[in-house]
Amino acid sequence: MSTPSIPVSTGPVDVFDNASLWRAGQNSLLGDRRAANRGDIMTVVIEIDESAEFENSSERSRSAEESFSLPQLFGIPQRIDESLPDGASMDDAVSISSSSDSSGDGSISRSEELTLRVAATIINVLPNGVLEIQGVQEVRVNYELRALYISGFVRPQDISRQNEITYDKIASAKISYGGRGHITDVQQPRYGQQVVDMVLPF
Repeated sequence: MSTPSIPVSTGPVDVFDNASLWRAGQNSLLGDRRAANRGDIMTVVIEIDESAEFENSSERSRSAEESFSLPQLFGIPQRIDESLPDGASMDDAVSISSSSDSSGDGSISRSEELTLRVAATIINVLPNGVLEIQGVQEVRVNYELRALYISGFVRPQDISRQNEITYDKIASAKISYGGRGHITDVQQPRYGQQVVDMVLPF
């Protein structure tokens, strides 16, 4: 007499596996959610607070004097003296003196402060594991547009557990922040003035 087989339900086991805290993968509670593959997104934190000051001073002075005389040259100076007006002579034919002075002062004072956050996408993974990222952010308020562009290369180990990376850890970083609109146009000189500034040498 054969013993009938008892079906075993795997439903509770599947539910238990899906709810496990130790399940591997990025979607788990303790999984590594850092960007690592092409198309993944990370956050770039840009905090620039720098100041620089330069001051230069230079001074230069030079004087020179040259004298050239022709007292005897086959009697030519004496013959020329006969035809010269009274008081003129070829004894000191050429006399040159010159002097020059120059001085300059220059100073540069610069202070920059910028705090931004932008999402960047991995567009390429190099053979050595370095990630190439690129991010674009545009914000339009009325007729004024503000645009932020960033690109560069990052190492996966420099990405924090919060999937963030600071700009100073981005190699070959290119950060561009600017805008265009009515306010920006008013702050720029007109095209005619720009042409005149390029033509005039002073």
